[in-house]
Amino acid sequence: MNLIELFLLAVGLSMDAFAVAISSGLTMAKANIKKALIVGLYFGLFQGVMPVIGYIAATQLADHVAMYKHFIAFALLAFLGIKMIVGSLKKNTCADRVCPPEPCRDRTCPAEHKEASLGPKQMIPLAVATSIDAMAVGVSFALLYVRIIPAVSLIGIITFVLSTVGVRIGSILGAKFKTKAEFAGGVILIFMGFRILFEYLF
Repeated sequence: MNLIELFLLAVGLSMDAFAVAISSGLTMAKANIKKALIVGLYFGLFQGVMPVIGYIAATQLADHVAMYKHFIAFALLAFLGIKMIVGSLKKNTCADRVCPPEPCRDRTCPAEHKEASLGPKQMIPLAVATSIDAMAVGVSFALLYVRIIPAVSLIGIITFVLSTVGVRIGSILGAKFKTKAEFAGGVILIFMGFRILFEYLF
């Protein structure tokens, strides 16, 4: 897997975190750079760590499934991609805790519409939820003998950058990019899965 392929894969994986970061930005009365960096750090860190866990778990099995590794990698990426696309097509709920009668265009909602907390209790579950897919990709890395340190470093950095930007996008432009990001991420993962399979078969 070359650098361009790893970059595309990293972007695809980061789209879940990017979409959630946009939602976080939507709930913030003032999405300053500090808040954006906090969200980016949580998502970037977990998105980098989870593939390592999948990689370590799958390393023991890599030799035993050598004949089928390309098919397994394809199946994992295609499944994750389809899952993201289906998720992007579902009807979105309001980003605020309770939907106000009118959109909070200036993000100054009534008192009950509190912005999302950035504390560990709230952010860690979100970071884990958005990085579970990355663990499955770590399994693919082990089967394809991808160098794990450069790969997860790239994934973590791209997720950090996109998540940080996502908070700002959510605060300024609203939710219209959220579903598009999830859909694009799913397409990228499916494309990468087919590319791996195509290279093996032809």
